[in-house]
Amino acid sequence: MEKALIIGASGGIGQAVSAALEARGVTVTRLSRSGDGLDVTDETSVAAALGALDGPFDLILVTTGALEIAGAAPEKALRQVSAQAMLDQFALNCVGPSLVLKHSLRLLPREGRAVFAALSARVGSIGDNNFGGWYSYRTAKAALNQMIHTGAIELGRSHRGAICVALHPGTVETEFTRKYLGRHPAVPAAQAAENLLGVIERLRPEESGGFFDWQGATVPW
Repeated sequence: MEKALIIGASGGIGQAVSAALEARGVTVTRLSRSGDGLDVTDETSVAAALGALDGPFDLILVTTGALEIAGAAPEKALRQVSAQAMLDQFALNCVGPSLVLKHSLRLLPREGRAVFAALSARVGSIGDNNFGGWYSYRTAKAALNQMIHTGAIELGRSHRGAICVALHPGTVETEFTRKYLGRHPAVPAAQAAENLLGVIERLRPEESGGFFDWQGATVPW
């Protein structure tokens, strides 16, 4: 791997992945809202930011996302669901990565191995949902998984060797999860970055369109 683009590079996982790649000698381009004014929910912003870049990139990784937006915590019951909270979750956790994928096509090589990956979450799995709750976040991540799976089909027709996947990073010690860790075991961002890069490095073209956890195991849709 020679060149990587990290979207959301100012966040805990984004920073850690960028640092880990640079330690490997990879040239990393970092984009974020706080550092570059990139708003992934605004297509004009995405088009301008990605349009200013020259590819090809061997890896494009989207690490943006949020559990809580505008003070709306994950719902524990149906009575807590609101239209605005659901729309906000969908905009950031599904529309954002989808717009990045759309405008990343010209930045991926037409031939040879390259990876486009977006951070999803196991709670976005419909088949692995046994606890309920977290309606808006779960729904947004499930929609993202569908976008990645469908986008991978089209990408495979135009970019031979490209791999497009959704990745579950596990529970990571970041500001993103600080209020929700509870008794759940979590790993530092630096360890999560190494785990994710290990999965990315092992991915095969025939696995494009898949949903994988930090160990490389397939997550049910």
